Amino acid sequence: MSEQARKFDLNMEEVLEAWGVADAAREVIANALDEQALTETSEVEIYEDDQGRWHIRDNGRGLRHEHLTQNEDEEKLNNPDKVIGKFGVGLKDALATFYRNGVDVTIHSKHETITVEKAPKADFEDIETLHGLIYPPERDIDGTDVVLDGITESQIDQAKSNFLRFTDDELLEETKFGEVYASPAGEDSRIYVTGLKVATEENFLFSYNITKTTKQVRDALNRERSNVGRTAYSSRVKDILRECETTEVAQRLVDDFENFTDGTTHDEVNWKPIRLHAVKLLNERDDVVFATVDELHSNADLLNHARRDGYRVVTVPENIRNEIQDERDSEGNRLRDVGTYLEEYNESFEYDWVPEDEMTEDEREVWNCRDDILDLLNNPPVEKIRVSETIRMTERGEMANGVWDGNEQRIVIRRQQLNSVRDFASTLLHEVAHPRSGGAPDLSKPFEDALTGLLGEVAEAAISN
Repeated sequence: MSEQARKFDLNMEEVLEAWGVADAAREVIANALDEQALTETSEVEIYEDDQGRWHIRDNGRGLRHEHLTQNEDEEKLNNPDKVIGKFGVGLKDALATFYRNGVDVTIHSKHETITVEKAPKADFEDIETLHGLIYPPERDIDGTDVVLDGITESQIDQAKSNFLRFTDDELLEETKFGEVYASPAGEDSRIYVTGLKVATEENFLFSYNITKTTKQVRDALNRERSNVGRTAYSSRVKDILRECETTEVAQRLVDDFENFTDGTTHDEVNWKPIRLHAVKLLNERDDVVFATVDELHSNADLLNHARRDGYRVVTVPENIRNEIQDERDSEGNRLRDVGTYLEEYNESFEYDWVPEDEMTEDEREVWNCRDDILDLLNNPPVEKIRVSETIRMTERGEMANGVWDGNEQRIVIRRQQLNSVRDFASTLLHEVAHPRSGGAPDLSKPFEDALTGLLGEVAEAAISN
């Protein structure tokens, strides 16, 4: 650069002491990505040349030295969800950090070539400050090529790790507010704003990229662009999750419910609106039955039947079961807990009748005892008795051994009770107690009185014979 350079003072009143070389490179990359987004030009290139220098190259309009002295960039402020940066001061911080760490910087564009050095401040010869040196353009290129001499590959990789586009994060769902990503195994979750990492979360289930920002988020993007507090973005993260419409995200949230018992759930699951949304979405999109651990044991028959019917049984803690009990999904359907499934099952239930000619010889022998059993009673109030392979479920989620069908005035006995005279007789007498008591339900006093009376009649008949 043989020509005399024009100097301009970068007016650096303070330097970001916490910044390292990777932070400065991050800022240059952010500026290049912004220019690509605003001009809709080809991808930013980051590469090492044969002299060991690193290039960060965009194909936009080309940097001018005025860009280094402006404060808020009006174009970027008008496109807050399209760009990463918002202050021209970020590039100045980067240049100062490079200089402090011995990294030589040369900026090429079709407008000019820029380097930096320390020089006396105008009117204050005893004070040296960082200045930009402006030369006529050395290269006629599209965009801007920032050449860094003295930076390492690991520092470049560290800088690139701040940008979503340079990761392998798995996109799970995209919404109008942002995107949900699977968090890398064994690593903290990451929070991105328009593709730039601004925070990490140790106990989040997912990583997030906020693409539709709020004033609170934008105001929190401080000069350092890192360690943004959760209060700035948590409401937007909730917005993103509430907009999710596929089961991919919902299922992972619901799977995390099982960690409630040992207190290791992720933070998103502790937000009631989010866990309710996940349950509703799963209910709407998939055939599921929500059950607590206790219900898995106490309603084993019912839930096994649900599985045979093609339903997936999803375990939820007691507090969430109580939350969803009276809720409906966006299509107006009740959330299918154990009670709801039991109702649906019984409403759609059809008997699987077993005709006498389809009984085995042993079953028929037991079946033929029915009149002998009823003859032990005084005026048994029943005329029709039938056998079915299956019976409706009880309120406890178990398949009953028999049932009194008051509408049809008949007793229906489950086929397996034909395995022995004792099983068949006990079930038959139990069901006879229902019409004898006027249709009273199990465990009620009228039913218990009727059943006790039947026992007395049977005992009396047995003694008499």
